Amino acid sequence: MSNGTNNLNHEVDLYLEDGCGRCTYYKTPECKVHRWTTELTLLRKIVIDCGLTEDYKWSQPCYTFKGKNVIMVTAFKDHAVLSFFKGVLLKDSHKLLVSPGVSSQANRQFRFTKASQIIEQEAIIRSYIFEALEIEKAGLKVEFKRDPETMPEELLDKFEEFPDFKTAFEALTPGRRRGYILHFGQPKQSVTRTSRIEKCMPKIFEGKGFLDR
Repeated sequence: MSNGTNNLNHEVDLYLEDGCGRCTYYKTPECKVHRWTTELTLLRKIVIDCGLTEDYKWSQPCYTFKGKNVIMVTAFKDHAVLSFFKGVLLKDSHKLLVSPGVSSQANRQFRFTKASQIIEQEAIIRSYIFEALEIEKAGLKVEFKRDPETMPEELLDKFEEFPDFKTAFEALTPGRRRGYILHFGQPKQSVTRTSRIEKCMPKIFEGKGFLDR
């Protein structure tokens, strides 16, 4: 069990103060992070207290166990979110988890619109976090259904981990999507395919194609 403040990540502090920096509302009151600062701060404290390591990935607070992504705490326009990377494996006995999209196979979200929800449901939230932690400790994996001729497995995995990335990719023109798929699928080794995807993520978020400068 964590003692809390000793495990805080300074980049997450800046995220809560300034925003995520992924749109023109960065460092303005209109930033969606500022809309949910109280809720995000409460979720952050709970997750850290459950013993996960606080990191900062893709401009969002990410919580890991031995380097493996377990939970993301982030802000959307209409709610604050506790996002479980392998949420589909959770029992969800209280029926509180939501799929971020119809095609999402792994990620599941716990959504909040009021700080009081988090306070009232803290015991349930903790139970879900501890279950997610046990899933990671056990090395359980999600079995993805995929079309290998269309997209590399590693790209589908990234879509599950980062719904915003999936949205950005699908917003590209068909030609740009195909260019990325071909580029990502060329290497024989999975680690190389993953590396290519991660290097291209900033361009995809900007709506650019692989050959665009």
